[in-house]
Amino acid sequence: MSELTNLFLTGTDTNVGKTYVSVLLVEALRKRGIDCVGMKPICCGDRSDGERLHAASGGGVSLSEVNPVWMRPPAAPYTASIVENRAIDLGLIREVFAGLRVRHPSMIVEGVGGWMVPILRDYFLGDLAAEFGLPIAVVVANRLGAINHTLLTVEAIRLRGLECAGIILNEVGPALEGVDIAGVTNRSILEELLDVPILFEVRHGQTELVL
Repeated sequence: MSELTNLFLTGTDTNVGKTYVSVLLVEALRKRGIDCVGMKPICCGDRSDGERLHAASGGGVSLSEVNPVWMRPPAAPYTASIVENRAIDLGLIREVFAGLRVRHPSMIVEGVGGWMVPILRDYFLGDLAAEFGLPIAVVVANRLGAINHTLLTVEAIRLRGLECAGIILNEVGPALEGVDIAGVTNRSILEELLDVPILFEVRHGQTELVL
């Protein structure tokens, strides 16, 4: 599945499992013998997302390359930069990305929060994705509300003149008792409403992807 070797992962919201999916992708690609590394340009709060991607990427990159900008406040990057009185260093992010892109044929880049999260007052996650130029995939929490959030995110991507390469449905929690109508039907409804492929589904607790 060569279309999965380079992706920019955004989400329909925060806490939808972008890091979880990113790590699974990096590990699966590396198991296939592909020199893949992960990148989380900005971490806000703790740095565990960057650390998990760093561990998945093997020994060829440093933590500061996987995660060049770390803001301590657990908030949107622009908010965190105000609290810390420290601007987000876009120049550093661009430099690190360019260096990794030259050295590694495969990259999985994980965004921060959702598509419209502000990085600067007039610069959003979608602007960073546009600069990077990687195919964009949307990680969707496979639960009630997923359809609305997915349609809004895909529409926002397209309004920026970009293409959504696919959807990744992620089961963010254990299965509910009885029948989870939303979780069972979200895929078929999204396939009906969108001309965007479902790349794959990730089950709760899944530890490996087979690509």
